[in-house]
Amino acid sequence: MKRMIYTLLVMLFAATSASAQKTIDVPNGADVVVKHWDNRTAPHSNEEQKDESLNEKNYLYNTSETVFYIYKGKKSKSTGRCIVVIPGGGYRAVCISKEGFNIAEWLREEGITAIVLKYRLPNYGHKEVPLEDAQAALRYAREHAAELNIDPTKVGIMGSSAGGHLAAYTSNFTPDAEKPNFAVLFYPVITGTTWQTHMGTFNHLLGKERTPEQTAYYSLENRVSAATPPTLLMLSDDDRGVPPINSIRYYEALKNYGVKATMYLFPSGGHGWAGREGFEYEKEYKHLLLDWLATLK
Repeated sequence: MKRMIYTLLVMLFAATSASAQKTIDVPNGADVVVKHWDNRTAPHSNEEQKDESLNEKNYLYNTSETVFYIYKGKKSKSTGRCIVVIPGGGYRAVCISKEGFNIAEWLREEGITAIVLKYRLPNYGHKEVPLEDAQAALRYAREHAAELNIDPTKVGIMGSSAGGHLAAYTSNFTPDAEKPNFAVLFYPVITGTTWQTHMGTFNHLLGKERTPEQTAYYSLENRVSAATPPTLLMLSDDDRGVPPINSIRYYEALKNYGVKATMYLFPSGGHGWAGREGFEYEKEYKHLLLDWLATLK
């Protein structure tokens, strides 16, 4: 019996070690991978004590280091644009494949350089951590514009769901001279208003004991100004994960301040369709997105 227990423990340890050692699957490969910083070297720490983990869907948990996966735009179609791509995951995980790598591959083929951001999660209240990671990615793109073959005045940000919150958060909480030049938001979490929000996103960002004042402050429809960058919003009418009112409130705030803004509301598709094969309006949203980018200076 003791020998059997010992054998089972060895097998369990081996399985656990193999899981911990699993690496992120980067489809078709990023051109450059930059490990930017971690909790020891970044300005702030999220105080994460658990090891980073990765599930079978390539969802990352307990992130404590910041990595840029860079897909250089196809030279024959180069637009000079660069987009920092921020996957969603409710600030609980980073859904890095579908809403990150898959989108980056498409952008690369369209002549747009994409930087997929593996960001450190806020871990129930460390709200400054994902923001400084997104800002770091924007700085990296501009500082390395020549080697990336991009125009430093054409560096934007794109986010899905909670990644959309982080993209809008970055758009409004970054000093004007360092803001993204444009933003693309897929079905973003925007507001913390109880019946309109995705509660888990705000819980992970601010903590479950957040005050009404904190919730209002990080509800991004309240943070828009005339300096907010031009923004494209795309979502589905039947989204049950993040109510469409999030995008509508942000769009109204943008228009109120005279910010260039466009919103496309598809009749179906639910939540989480960016980068997903089989989305009914995939061709339409990609065409509309590229057309919108072409209208920017």
